[in-house]
Amino acid sequence: MIVEVKNLVKRYDKLLALDHLNLAVKKGEIFGLLGPNGSGKTTAINCILSLLKYDKGSIEIFGKPMRPDAYDIKKNIGIIMQNVAVFEELTVYENISYFCSLYVKDKKEVKQLTEEAIVFVSLQDFTKFLPKKLSGGLLRRLNIACGIAHKPGLIILDEPTIAVDPQSRNKILERIKKLNENGATVIYTSHYMEEVEQLCSRISIIDKGKVIATGTKDELKNMISLGEKITVEAYNLKEEQLDEMMRISNIAQVDYSDNLLEIKSKKGKNNLIHILDYLQSHDINFGKIFTEMPTLNDVFLEITGKELRD
Repeated sequence: MIVEVKNLVKRYDKLLALDHLNLAVKKGEIFGLLGPNGSGKTTAINCILSLLKYDKGSIEIFGKPMRPDAYDIKKNIGIIMQNVAVFEELTVYENISYFCSLYVKDKKEVKQLTEEAIVFVSLQDFTKFLPKKLSGGLLRRLNIACGIAHKPGLIILDEPTIAVDPQSRNKILERIKKLNENGATVIYTSHYMEEVEQLCSRISIIDKGKVIATGTKDELKNMISLGEKITVEAYNLKEEQLDEMMRISNIAQVDYSDNLLEIKSKKGKNNLIHILDYLQSHDINFGKIFTEMPTLNDVFLEITGKELRD
């Protein structure tokens, strides 16, 4: 294991922030850490990095106990946090070079690694720019370059795509995949469920300071009772018709709002034919029909009772 957290407890006075938290991150994976606001994600990351003292438990990184003075471990970790952390008075090149030099002492090597990081995040045309002259997406890429220039074995990314445009987000996700392909193990947190589905090989869902589910996205989806979800553009449905559809075999839930009918089936059951038969036999006007299997958002909602962004 690259990261192993056992029975971690952290209290803030009477608030139990981490309640015997257990995490295990395997070498070479992109590990997703999901949880609603206040679930303990940031506290867990700060404890893992020894930025925060905890009350009980153990943390090992690269097979060694993690401590505040474990500099041999820390030099092999890259951190890209939610808030961009660069120096406004330094250029793009100077920022990356400075952060790299905190881990690497040889000046020639720092120069080489800085140039490689600039190419990696595609900032070649902006090396002399000050951060205030960069767009949000370019600023995020600079933040990533500063965190990975020294080529760490473990990279922790906390909401790296927040408040950036879709094009910049896609480029950032591509770079994260590339970092993993190049050998880095990644811990990734995000409020964008589609990013987690796209990137992460395994995921832990954390709530109220403890892990409540861990697995691949398919394993997590198999944990819940929800099956196929059908969405239909339907017009002027009556309450009694919704009640009748709810009584169709293996239907778990029926919702209707703004001319959109949403029907959720029980796990392992498909009801599209039955729904179409009902609509046609009752002369109900309908338009487009969409079907999809459960998403990570459905998993999260059923397991925690909350939306990810609550």
